[in-house]
Parts: sequence; C-alpha cells; structure tokens
Amino acid sequence: MTSRTCLSIILAAGEGTRMKSALPKVLHQIAGLPMVAHVVKAAETAGATDIALVIGHGADEMRKAAEKFAPRAGTFVQEQRLGTAHAVLAARNAIAKGYDDILVMFGDTPLIDAAALGAARAKLAEGVAVVVIGFRPPNPSGYGRLLEKSGKLTAIREEKDCTEEERKIGFCNAGMMAVSGRHALDLLDGVGNANAKGEYYLTDIVEIANAKGLDVVATEAGYENALGINNRAELAEAEAIWQKRRRREAMLAGVTLIAPETVYFSHDTEVGQDTIVEPNVFFGPGVKIAGGVKIHAFSHLEGATVAANADIGPYARLRPGSDLAAKAKVGNFVEVKNARIEAGAKVNHLTYIGDARVGAGANIGAGTITCNYDGYSKFFTDIGAGAFVGSNSSLVAPLKLGDGAYIASGSVITEDVPEDALAFGRARQKTLPGKGKELRERRASAAKK
Repeated sequence: MTSRTCLSIILAAGEGTRMKSALPKVLHQIAGLPMVAHVVKAAETAGATDIALVIGHGADEMRKAAEKFAPRAGTFVQEQRLGTAHAVLAARNAIAKGYDDILVMFGDTPLIDAAALGAARAKLAEGVAVVVIGFRPPNPSGYGRLLEKSGKLTAIREEKDCTEEERKIGFCNAGMMAVSGRHALDLLDGVGNANAKGEYYLTDIVEIANAKGLDVVATEAGYENALGINNRAELAEAEAIWQKRRRREAMLAGVTLIAPETVYFSHDTEVGQDTIVEPNVFFGPGVKIAGGVKIHAFSHLEGATVAANADIGPYARLRPGSDLAAKAKVGNFVEVKNARIEAGAKVNHLTYIGDARVGAGANIGAGTITCNYDGYSKFFTDIGAGAFVGSNSSLVAPLKLGDGAYIASGSVITEDVPEDALAFGRARQKTLPGKGKELRERRASAAKK
C-alpha cells in the first residue's frame, strides 16, 4: 500500500446551522482537536499522501485553522452547495494531478478509523474501481441501503425509493468512498442532476461505474465510524465514544485508571506504563507523562511534561511549560506554570511556582509564591538545589536563591541569596501589652455610634 499514492478529499463546506454557532461546524472540538482534524489524522494514518479540504462557510477561518492541523493540505472552495459530487469536483485540480487512490471523506465524521480507510484502499489495489464504506446501524431507518449481488455492489438505494424487501437490508451507506484515481474524473463528470433537488450526488457513481463494466464493492466499518455530527448533543456523544476508546487503549497499555469514566484525555496525551491516575483528572493538550507517575484526584494538566515516578496532586494544576523531573512532587492546591521542578524537589501545598526553576531536592513551603509579573513583564526565579523556602514566603523576581539557601517563613525576598545563606525578609515583631483589649473596646464603641 505504501507504494500507492493517495489523495484524501475531505468535504468540510457545510454550514452546520444546527450547531447554532458562529464557528464552522467541523472546527468544533473533540478531545481538544477540531473534528475535521481527526478526519485528517485518520486519512494520514491510512496512507494519504495529500489532503484536499473542500471548504465553504467560514473559509478564511478554516484556512487559518488548517495551517495548524494540516499545514500541507490544499484548500478548495465550494462556492455553491449543489451536492456531494459537486463538492468533490471542487478539488478537480488536485484530482487531475493523478493519484492511484482517491478517498472521499466528511469533516463531520471524527470517529472514522484509519483501518476502515485502509480496507477500502486495499480493494482499490486489487483492481476495484469504486469502494463504498458501509456500516450496520442499530436502526437503519433513514439511511441509504447498499444493494449487493454476488459480492458486487449494484446500487445505493435511498430509503424512500426502497421496496419493502430492500428496507429490510441492514447494510447502509456510510457516505465515505474510495475511488480509483484512473477513473475518478470520468465517473464524477458523468454524474447528472436530474433529481428533485437538482443536485449532483456522489452515490450516483456506483451505477455509472457498473454501467461501464467496472468493479464496485462495499466494505464494512464499525457503526461508530460513520457517526456524523450535526448538533452539540451529538458532539458530546462523539466525545464520550472517543474518550471511552482512548481510556481502554491507555489501560491495555499498562496505565491504571481508578475511575476511567472520570478521566479526560486530549488527542495527543501520552501516559507511560505503571502510571496511576486517580478519579477526575483532566489532561489538556500537550501532556506527556512517563512511567510510574502517580496523579491524584482532581488534578488538571496542560502542556506539561512529567518524568518517571513523579507525584502530582490532589487538586494540582500544571499549566503550559511545566516540566517535572524524576521523583518531583507537586502537591495539593499547587499551581505550576512555565517552570522546571528538578529531581526530588518538593512543592507540597498551597503554592504558585511560575517562570522558575526549583533545583533538585529543594523544598518549597506552603503558601509560597514566585512573584513573576509586575503588570508589564515576566521575570524568572532561580531556586538552587537543596534550598529550603519557609511557608508563606514571597519570592519577588528576578531572583536567584543559591544551592542550600534557607528562607525564613513569612519572608518577602527581593534580593539574591547566596548558597547556604539564611535570609529573613520580614518586619521584626513588636508586642504591646494590653493594646489588643484597648483596640477592641475602641472599635466596639465606634460601632455603637
């Protein structure tokens, strides 16, 4: 299959009015990635050498988004919506370059599996001209039926045109096709619009190919592969299916999920073997977790890298740029952003570490804050190996604490501290006997007036 060239045409021009959104339908996300990007990934995994996105509504927004998830894709605008064959022909210039295989897919079917696309391409490699991907929904009502005879696909019959016997057929059209590149333009140009809507239907190429004596077959994909998204309820259902798949993959790969149904993965989450994930953990985009990590309940991670045997949470938040080395500890109600927590360092509770380095074996006390922002610019805090920062300290960046430095609790540190030095940054305590009682009486008197 690798020697065969393949163009994947992804139809993404629909307005998606039922989404009730200013955002083009196919840019709504599943697992932190636009649904059309999931389709692109499936096509690329199935061996597509080039991608053609057929766009319409929100064309500029689509192009901008495609630069991120499909930077090498060509975009083609369907100016008028005159049917699926018309949409495919919007990419005529790409088809005309000459490919062995043409895949036609839909940008709103994000659960399509690369294996289903690969099975269709395999039939093309055997000499078949058109391959229709079918599926068996629990209730076939409303779907076009696939009519087969002696292993060949003879027609796709819309339900309203089916006989009583044909309506009993459970094998339905999923909409996606694989077409021989050698025959693609000839078949597409043969599609007419002599129908009630005056549109050009891609499904017509089945009968056109049969009339030309070309081989046409159907392959079967799982039901979920064909699920199209038309509204936000269906979007949520697709998200649930995707998450269930990903959780199962993680567990089969050696990850323990204590309550799988409560863990949320993003499209690119990586979690190593023997990691334990407690309930209600959220993985945003860009998270890489090594093996043997423990992530406690109600933690939120995004754009973070975590090395082996680190310990996170509960209720921890790792923001983009967080980098935890082996056996580092980020505990409950700790937020880390754009910071390196080196091997064995501990940031146990109620702390903010941003734009910083916490050296190996350092200990950061509860309530500590790196004051990294002055309202205009961000500044860096460098905390040396083995340093100890007492509870409720404020470290005002830019700042460097040397290896083994010791910061007394309740300090506001504004100047660098040499290694192994002890630093106080707080006012000296003064005790005034009886003044507490006097103050209360004065305030109580004022409150009565």
